[in-house]
Amino acid sequence: MNTGHFKHLLVSESDGVVSIALNRPPLNVLNIEMLRELNPILEAVRNDDSARVLTIAGEGKVFSAGVEVAEHLPDRAEEMLRTFGATLEILGEVEIPTVAIVHGVALGGGCELATSCDFVVCAESARFGQPEIKLAAIAPVAAVTFPRMCGPKRTFELLMLGEPIGATEAVAAGLATRAVADEALADESARIVERLASMSSPVLRGLKRAICEGLGRPLADALRTAEGICTDMLLECPDCEEGMRAFLEKRQPKWHGGGRSADPHAVRGAP
Repeated sequence: MNTGHFKHLLVSESDGVVSIALNRPPLNVLNIEMLRELNPILEAVRNDDSARVLTIAGEGKVFSAGVEVAEHLPDRAEEMLRTFGATLEILGEVEIPTVAIVHGVALGGGCELATSCDFVVCAESARFGQPEIKLAAIAPVAAVTFPRMCGPKRTFELLMLGEPIGATEAVAAGLATRAVADEALADESARIVERLASMSSPVLRGLKRAICEGLGRPLADALRTAEGICTDMLLECPDCEEGMRAFLEKRQPKWHGGGRSADPHAVRGAP
């Protein structure tokens, strides 16, 4: 995939780990120009069978302070909403594990981008919030995704009051995966990414599909879907047989579909 020069992003790839860093100083505010750089990269990751993990982080002092307010005025609002909506739609279609690495603040659209990832690893000093209501605006993505992650009551509080919350509270609310000491953020996020990259990539993709397709569906339907995915994997994916044979033979598995140890230095996440 293209890891060349971008105006507002830093992009790298190492052994199947694709790392994207938001790079629009000083606060990594997302504007239309930046999103137009980001969306093709996410599309490339979505379509890349060799990709195994995607990370999204922020350069400088923060992850992202949100989406450009000036581009929410009537002359550009529709274009901004459409472009940012496409960003999160494409991100949601990425089959590999996605990891947001958050320090500083993740506010507004920055919070929506981070919490749309499968894993959200954050520094203890990080802050999350959706302050749009203070500008007489709504956060359409959070209005849809937050109830699924933290329930309607917590969503009303977060979106209608617009008050930011700390990292530990974000974990308790279901918006983040784990909070770690600020100085440990880079190492812990690298450890998680390396762990994910060491697994069978096809099986991780199948597991993510089973989880995502089951969300919001009746239990019986979700179970049938997950069982169907599991059966297909067992019958068609060589890694499934290899994993079980390796266990029985007391050896390390050798994945056919990828899963070599990732380079932790490929992960950008510490300020």
